[in-house]
Amino acid sequence: MNPFTPLETADNVDDAKPKALTVPVPPATSATTGDVPDFGWSAYAERVNGRFAMLGFSAVVLIETLSRDSFLHWAGLVP
Repeated sequence: MNPFTPLETADNVDDAKPKALTVPVPPATSATTGDVPDFGWSAYAERVNGRFAMLGFSAVVLIETLSRDSFLHWAGLVP
């Protein structure tokens, strides 16, 4: 195919009726649990918050292990 040919030629233009746009529907439940994702104090929000807290705690433990220093000293919060 020649790269300089126009994309819309008489051969490839679809004169049929326009296609309807579809709106994506959010899932009814979470991918990992049966809880419905919701804002505020919900079981889903607490579970996600707990997962992020575990990641943060693991990161602090990893920093302390690799640097052989406390996190507060490593971050410069304690002299």
